[in-house]
Amino acid sequence: MKHSNLIKLKSQFDSILNVMEESNTNYWYARDLMTLLGYEQWKNFINVIEKAITSCNNAGVDSQNHFADVSKMVDIGSGSKREVADIMLTRYACYLIAQNGDSRKNEIAFAQTYFAVQTRKQEIIEEHIELQERLKARQKLTESEIN
Repeated sequence: MKHSNLIKLKSQFDSILNVMEESNTNYWYARDLMTLLGYEQWKNFINVIEKAITSCNNAGVDSQNHFADVSKMVDIGSGSKREVADIMLTRYACYLIAQNGDSRKNEIAFAQTYFAVQTRKQEIIEEHIELQERLKARQKLTESEIN
């Protein structure tokens, strides 16, 4: 996996990011993610989403907090619009979709690697924070023993 491909995927993933201003919550639309992950037809992608929802529920997590059904207006040409079903996804939902996608697709393989890298980064950050907290606790203990 080339580093430049991960950077490109992250850039593309970030380019379809939306933010709920009132709560400062990040979300993605499933139809935007669909094309990024190499799916051309909604009916094929919705199967992946359903697997991801099942995975979410089986993990004991309320899928409604991560997969929200919505509808939106889309251009259909000649200035016309129509309403289509879509799903608002959290980052966790996007991760589950990548894990349940067709790994023969390069885009899915990249997404799986992207989320693996992001997860490892988060683990390193948490380990660093934990280490800093232990060091502070030791320093306080040392200071209390000296005084």
